[in-house]
Amino acid sequence: MAQVKMTVNGQAASGDVEGRTLLSSFLRDQLGLTGTHVGCDTSQCGACVVHVNGEAVKSCTMLAMEADGADVATIEGQAGPDGSLNTIQQAFQDHHGLQCGFCTPGMVMSAAALLKENPKPSEAEIRDYLEGNICRCTGYHNIVKAIMAASGQDVGAIAAE
Repeated sequence: MAQVKMTVNGQAASGDVEGRTLLSSFLRDQLGLTGTHVGCDTSQCGACVVHVNGEAVKSCTMLAMEADGADVATIEGQAGPDGSLNTIQQAFQDHHGLQCGFCTPGMVMSAAALLKENPKPSEAEIRDYLEGNICRCTGYHNIVKAIMAASGQDVGAIAAE
């Protein structure tokens, strides 16, 4: 066992982990941050996306020990202190960018990373960026609309699938 220390959503966090403990397991099991979903354990679905030192990573393929000393942001840290939704979360709600909600935390975290890199992405750029996130419910159309809306762009021009 080894101790890891990190900042998670602006708060100091630490715990004892085995060398094989995944970051997703540490967040969910030890810190109780169950918004980070695990859908595949193979880095295919993107439901586990968090930000580590400002970069989007799939936490099911990163060891907790690799995040020692890092700044980690999860879906739980995206809302305002009063629980109000951030711009991206609100856009997902307003544009029906979710159905069952399982993929939504990873989609929102990926969208935040995309908009940080590219504040006004095109529809094609959004679709390309989300290639590593799987949604089995929505067909992505409303997710793309939500991300376009969160970027302040007109969503009326998005072609229906």
